[in-house]
Amino acid sequence: MKEIIGELIPPTRVMMTPGPSCMDPRVYRAMSAPLVGHLDPWFLEMMNDVQVLLRRVFQTENRITYPVSASGSGGIEAAVLNPLEEGDECIVCANGMFSERMAVIAERSPAKVIRVEAPLGRTVDPEDIRRAGKGKKIKFVGLAHGETSTGVVQRLENYRKVADELGALLIVDTVASLAGIPLNVDRERIDICFSGTQKAISAPPGMAPITINSRVEDVIRARKKKVESWYFDITPIMTMWGTERNYHHTPPVSLIYGLREALRIVLEEGLEARWERHQRNQQALVAGIEAMGLELFVSDPADRLVTVTAVKIPAELEDRKVRQQLLDEFNIEIAGGIGKTKGQIWRIGLMGYSSQNTNVLLFLAALEKVLLDQGRRLPAGAGVATAIRSYQASGQQVAVGARK
Repeated sequence: MKEIIGELIPPTRVMMTPGPSCMDPRVYRAMSAPLVGHLDPWFLEMMNDVQVLLRRVFQTENRITYPVSASGSGGIEAAVLNPLEEGDECIVCANGMFSERMAVIAERSPAKVIRVEAPLGRTVDPEDIRRAGKGKKIKFVGLAHGETSTGVVQRLENYRKVADELGALLIVDTVASLAGIPLNVDRERIDICFSGTQKAISAPPGMAPITINSRVEDVIRARKKKVESWYFDITPIMTMWGTERNYHHTPPVSLIYGLREALRIVLEEGLEARWERHQRNQQALVAGIEAMGLELFVSDPADRLVTVTAVKIPAELEDRKVRQQLLDEFNIEIAGGIGKTKGQIWRIGLMGYSSQNTNVLLFLAALEKVLLDQGRRLPAGAGVATAIRSYQASGQQVAVGARK
């Protein structure tokens, strides 16, 4: 007789990866609520709540605002394929794995894609975009607000200005930034903005919130041919998330429960307070890391993404061995590099519910122990002590058990 597979009991981790993040217990409770049909009148009404909450977090009045039933990569596909048609040209700013993915997806459309690149760890120069688009009719300029693979943030006003000069739409990937750093879709005049639920929002993975403005609606209505992707075609999906509530596909009902509660928690805290918390915790983390003699991958502090901190791995240390010891001894999960940075950096996420001062101090103490075990010489206690001084300088009282 075959052995019966046991009950599923996942470990409880301290998630300090670039995503997913830990979730508030209230989100778990929401997800355990009774399942209803996706055409149930109660669920159809609850969808309104999700859209209202998303508009507040995106800070937009856009009619078309909803969670795509897919990961952040599905958000890229929806954002890129809907406006592009044969004969169009677009510019994609590539400075890491996920902005590169935007270019790869765009290249599967019949449009011409112009890549404007920057070295890993650097922002894309707006002047390079201006030169690349000169004399051309550019449909959109696309970029990652926060590049998860390298920990770089890009200042959106620079790219909006260039897009205006080129007469182009602006598409922005905010998967690693929404609800973690300042973002105002309407004020910054982002035409298409998409994100992911599993990062600073601290909801389950599997949804990609997206919002598009009326200018994009006009572009989509004027298409000569249908969007290349049936699943990510915004027009029929918006009859599901619009007043008609027409069936398009079966949405992830329980995940949407969790998203509704996570968004409610974001707004309960307040966007400004949440941004400040993320900034304060990252400042303490960076101070502690540098006090331990480690070097950050992004050299310019102004270009560092608050939610994901990339740290160079010292030559004498083995990436996987350090991360495995952190997991085995302290239950802390961080990420290594991906793509060209594999084996070169650690990526430490402080997002949403995971962005807590207790996590910062625990991580710094754990990392010091791991590095000492693996032969790295460093000042004893310097990381934690420096982080505490950073918190004190910011006016925050650090106490065991503090959750923010």
